[in-house]
Amino acid sequence: MHYIAWRISEGAAPYRDLFDMNFPGVYLIHLGVLGVFGASDAGWRLFDLLWLLGTALCVTALVWPWGRVAAAGAGLFFATYHLAGGAWQAGQRDFLLSPFLLLGALGVARWAETGAEGGLLWGGLALGAGITVKPHAALLVAGLLVLVAIVARQSGGRPWIPLAILAMAALLVPMLATAWVAARGALGAWREIVFEYLLPLYGRLGRSARWTIWRWEAWIPIGVGVAAALASAGVHRRFGVRHAVTAVGLAYGVAHFLGQGKGWEYHLYPLAAFAAALLFAELEPSLRTRRWAPAAAVLASIAVATVLLGIKGVEASHAPWIAEKERRVNALVRDLGGRVGPGGSVQVLDTTAGGIDALLRLRIVQPTRFVYDFHFYHDTDTPIVHKLRADFAQEFDRHPPAFVVLFEQGWPAGGYERVQRFGNLRLRLSAYRLARSGPGYRVYAR
Repeated sequence: MHYIAWRISEGAAPYRDLFDMNFPGVYLIHLGVLGVFGASDAGWRLFDLLWLLGTALCVTALVWPWGRVAAAGAGLFFATYHLAGGAWQAGQRDFLLSPFLLLGALGVARWAETGAEGGLLWGGLALGAGITVKPHAALLVAGLLVLVAIVARQSGGRPWIPLAILAMAALLVPMLATAWVAARGALGAWREIVFEYLLPLYGRLGRSARWTIWRWEAWIPIGVGVAAALASAGVHRRFGVRHAVTAVGLAYGVAHFLGQGKGWEYHLYPLAAFAAALLFAELEPSLRTRRWAPAAAVLASIAVATVLLGIKGVEASHAPWIAEKERRVNALVRDLGGRVGPGGSVQVLDTTAGGIDALLRLRIVQPTRFVYDFHFYHDTDTPIVHKLRADFAQEFDRHPPAFVVLFEQGWPAGGYERVQRFGNLRLRLSAYRLARSGPGYRVYAR
């Protein structure tokens, strides 16, 4: 995403000049990161920690009416959850999405409790910003609209006014993002990616045959604690509108994870954000009224989950893939550094193994718009994949690169042999010689 943002800052148009399935908000965030923090590892880490602080404060604000200790505990618990994920979770899109979802829920809760429609306005704007990061957030908008209608009817007001405020506010930021894409001359390319590739093909690519989450054990005590908190609030008649808003967010978190169907851990971030809030919702009220059973259940759940997350965090901080990927990127930077003349280009055939990282460090562009190569090897009988292959060949021939870097690891499967299934690429590689082999990649020189 840093590479794409850098190319956009240099005048490239998203989607038209850079084939990627993400929504515009992701690029805009990374443009901001590059402008403020730069492209260094330290800058990215600082941004990640500041975003974590902001998200934790959003969790705290949502829990605040349930007690200061509970609010602080919920924010710290979410921070613990994020840090336990290690480097792989830093700046993931679902993590970037979380504060927008929390602010949207907070805005609706404030409106329901005070009647101030300003909460619907800024909450809707936050939700709209979330949609530009991941369109799945529209499902939370729909759930909150239903809740707004129910609350408005119960209070005897006219539901269409708050519904219109929330809906129109949620549409504003996506409309501005769409206008930005159109101004860059990329609206048609974006439409093609979304409706011809993303929805029919990519959405079902890499789906897990069974539900597996790496280090899922912490979710057992989290689930027990959330269930105990909700049951306690219901039994003791403390289940208010803020509980309902947070429960809608929790349900959205489940749908957000299951709907994407890939079983990737970072898809759990929205669920983790709202679970952290509900996990602490009943802590102070139970202790204050001396209801020891629910308080003990919640405290035990929090303690066990925190220990498990701590163990996970220690292991993640020493994950061998971090050093391995750093060595691979550094090796490729050495292999390419000083060998590409002015105006020269390098085509990387990779997914996330480090090729784009090296090009970003060297400020080298690709001759084609394809940031990844997995698009060429699945659903090869469909018109859109035929078109993508033809586009690659045409752009490659228009500006033949000085080097082609083929990475061994394909996605969701495949190794070096995958190029044999792409005739146009195999033909073009025949005009190149194998210049050197690195750790997990091969460099071909023209």
